[in-house]
Amino acid sequence: MPELRIDPLSGLRTIIAPDRADRPMQKPAHRDPPAAAADPFAEGNESQTPPELYALRSEDSRANAPGWQVRVFENLYPALGGELLVAERDANPDLFTTMPASGSHEVIVNSSRPVSALAALSAVELEQAVEVWRERMREHSDAACVHMIVNEGVDGGTSIAHTHAQLFALPFVPALIARERERFGAYATRTMGQNLLADLIQEEVRRGERIIAIDDEAVLIAPFASALPYQLMLAPRRPAPRFEGDGASGAALLHDGLTRLARLLGSSPPLNLWVRTAPRGAEHFCWRIDVLPRLTALAGLELGTGVHLNSVAPERAAAELRAA
Repeated sequence: MPELRIDPLSGLRTIIAPDRADRPMQKPAHRDPPAAAADPFAEGNESQTPPELYALRSEDSRANAPGWQVRVFENLYPALGGELLVAERDANPDLFTTMPASGSHEVIVNSSRPVSALAALSAVELEQAVEVWRERMREHSDAACVHMIVNEGVDGGTSIAHTHAQLFALPFVPALIARERERFGAYATRTMGQNLLADLIQEEVRRGERIIAIDDEAVLIAPFASALPYQLMLAPRRPAPRFEGDGASGAALLHDGLTRLARLLGSSPPLNLWVRTAPRGAEHFCWRIDVLPRLTALAGLELGTGVHLNSVAPERAAAELRAA
């Protein structure tokens, strides 16, 4: 079973999940999904996955059978779900802290079509997938933190090429997200209740140099301190704490941004995408979607210090993506 360990030097948490070493690892290029027979997420191969928890499907179809557009099931190799007590390994818990990695880990297959990138979906298909993301996030609203991700391409860390998202319902708020929660709260205190991301987006729109696109629901920018080349950030035009709440999802602008990336780079790049939504204890927050193309490797500076080295200024990236 997965277990959660706390590093005695940094206080950061690590999930130890040995069973994930048994995952089938597909090795095709990120834009070439395997044939249906070798694709456990393909329509018609429903028996190769755990039973579905939720699906967007035609009315005349039945569960765990063809006829779906988006499908959800528990991860066969979960990183979370360690409900059993972990045996004590050391008599000094101040140094060696271990606990069950409780929570949920789900897979959301974004389309029944055998494509490997969100950019290959139509705008309608992506909107359907995003609405299922939100539905599953609502299902886990009692978690301390819900983290929704999409990994694309071998360099993005995917093990199965068929486009899919993963939901982690965590029993704790990770340190990075807790830091953001604190910065939102501190900003609200300094500014008599203003929202940090809302004010940031307003100022970015005023300046214009890092804006990529805007529609009625959201704004797409190259972040001021982008960690990697051509990083994207999507934020709602009207601030809301939770992505899974009522209101805009930004799906149309997300599709636009991913399509621009694919046009500019010649094909959809390997990438990591995640949805940031308000964690437990956040009185002041605003959701957003981050997209990090994996065009360069993380090396000793980034991994050892958390300081990123980006060779493409976000102002240049925004200009190129505006023109794409």
